[in-house]
Amino acid sequence: MLITLSVLWGGSFFFIGVAVADLPPLTIVTLRVGLAAIALWGIALALGHRPPKRLGVWAAFLGMGLLNNVIPFVLIVWGQTQIASGLASILNAATPIFTVVVAGLLLPDERATPLKLIGVMVGFIGVVVMIGLPAIEGDSRLIAQAAVIAATLSYACAGVYGRRFKAMAINPMMTAAGQVTASALVLAPITLAVDGPLDVSGPSLGTWGAILGLAVLSTAIAYVLYFKILESSGATNLLLVTLLVPVSAILLGSVFLDETLEAAHFMGMALIALGLSAIDGRLWRPGGHPEP
Repeated sequence: MLITLSVLWGGSFFFIGVAVADLPPLTIVTLRVGLAAIALWGIALALGHRPPKRLGVWAAFLGMGLLNNVIPFVLIVWGQTQIASGLASILNAATPIFTVVVAGLLLPDERATPLKLIGVMVGFIGVVVMIGLPAIEGDSRLIAQAAVIAATLSYACAGVYGRRFKAMAINPMMTAAGQVTASALVLAPITLAVDGPLDVSGPSLGTWGAILGLAVLSTAIAYVLYFKILESSGATNLLLVTLLVPVSAILLGSVFLDETLEAAHFMGMALIALGLSAIDGRLWRPGGHPEP
């Protein structure tokens, strides 16, 4: 499921790359979560699920939406107006580092061990090697970098915060639908204020196809997987996906866009695999037991 999630989120770069030709970033983000909400509620209702009635559950959806979508999306969109996307990608890949720390402090069953910390650092180095150090050259503004780092911290907190839905016995599909619904309600007025009303006749058919792919595949389906992994495997294991997303994006680029795979890409992927194996711990412990 983690690999599938990384492919879905890695594929989002394709869809965003098409959509930005016709639409501003915040409009893309709002359409992404809004259309994903429609798709998820349609599927949920068709399967017989009903929206929760408890106010506390909807408050939790709002909190998750703020931590997992609204705050990081806005910070990253703003940050990327000031710094290169390569640098933003490297900073975003620091999410598991924050997750190990935050989860270790707040969740007794996900304590930070030396092997986990070493594994995360090795995986992060693998991302840097794969993306390439030249990506961080140029005009790198401190406040913009801090904004992207703050977004990764928000993602880490969201992973920990989202553990409460298991205790609430909320189905992962309902959690995904509730989160993106809350996100869309918060983002819509911000987008109207910043980007103005959307001219639906302006974007091309290809752009609308990309928006639908982004909403349905990279958001609706992806978030169902996200909450299923969070429920079964915990926040630390879930947010390792940010190490795998660059791998998926580069491999998809080589398959569909005829981009060339270089030695640094394979070296980076090997380091990421080594880091993930250290975090899991089974290959590093007698008897093949996973890292606690």
